[in-house]
Amino acid sequence: MISISLIGAGYLGRFHALNLSELEGIRFAGIYDINKQRAQEVAQEADTEVFESLDEAIGSSNALVIASPTTTHYEIALRAIHAGRDVFIEKPITSTIEEAESLISEAEKGGRIIQVGHLERFNPAVMKATEMLEEPVFYEAERLSPFLGRGTDVDITLDLMIHDIDIILAITGSKVKEIRAVGARVLTDNVDVAKAWLVFENSAQACLTASRLSHQKRRVLRVFQDNGMIEIDYQKPMLTVYGKENSGIEKREFLFDSPNPLREELRDFVDAIKKRRSPLVNAEQALEAMK
Repeated sequence: MISISLIGAGYLGRFHALNLSELEGIRFAGIYDINKQRAQEVAQEADTEVFESLDEAIGSSNALVIASPTTTHYEIALRAIHAGRDVFIEKPITSTIEEAESLISEAEKGGRIIQVGHLERFNPAVMKATEMLEEPVFYEAERLSPFLGRGTDVDITLDLMIHDIDIILAITGSKVKEIRAVGARVLTDNVDVAKAWLVFENSAQACLTASRLSHQKRRVLRVFQDNGMIEIDYQKPMLTVYGKENSGIEKREFLFDSPNPLREELRDFVDAIKKRRSPLVNAEQALEAMK
């Protein structure tokens, strides 16, 4: 049976712990966090044990879920890969492109799997939208959040905007040839609000906005193509399709049950380990989103 250790018991780590504790076909080995009290609280909630060290966590499992701060991803993942472990890394994969490239190289040498936590790929509204898309020409993304005090160890582009970049790259299937962007530091030492304009090799374009300074939470992607527009509301989740109908516009709405994309991406990780296949969101794709 696959045995998984969790590294990190913070905000996202807790959700990973609760899902790992209920995930079929695995053994949730335990949790390691430098904040032992926090690790104990989450472990008690998830009915698992607490490891005294990172080495103990690695040695007690054959795969790791890394949900620690982004700046620690590289060192932890590298140690796990060198120990022969498959790894799931919360997004962004690392703090820098060079670190991501290094992990990919080391994983290839050791035949290890790396999956990255771009959970919006598992959102049912996104999955339904991909069935309806033909040749999108323009994308408009808004990802706004109130200031929560977490994820501030990296710029907003790596904390929030990277979700939409990943989705758009997956949809368009084309590389970016031009980037224009602006941003500002407001409450932290990193960029807290940003706007980017992307031009792709296939001539499609995208305008993206991300902020952790909003008074409300909003996560929407609009995709425009010759026959209309598709709007994805990640939160509800809901899909609204606008299309040409005679001399007017037809509107169709698809509302989905509350999803658990985090559970689904963990299931994909487990299946990838069992079948020794590439996960839906692999390290190479995560690297492209960073670039």
